[in-house]
Amino acid sequence: MSIGFTEIIVIVLFVLLIFGAKRIPELARSLGRAKYEFQKAKRSLENESEELLDAAEKNAELADRQSEKRTADADGTDSGKNC
Repeated sequence: MSIGFTEIIVIVLFVLLIFGAKRIPELARSLGRAKYEFQKAKRSLENESEELLDAAEKNAELADRQSEKRTADADGTDSGKNC
């Protein structure tokens, strides 16, 4: 179900009748600005989420290293006492 040539012509004529020829460029500019702002906000959110994921991964790696170090220290201390 695609839009045919006839339907496009009807839509264009309807828009011309409703808004008039003078307002159509203004509407197109407004739509372009709105699209740009939407994409800008989307990129900003994507960058922020990537930064948060990177920070969470770094914190998880640091926590893993610290727990491994504690486990290694505890194993080394216990084996030294048992000898």
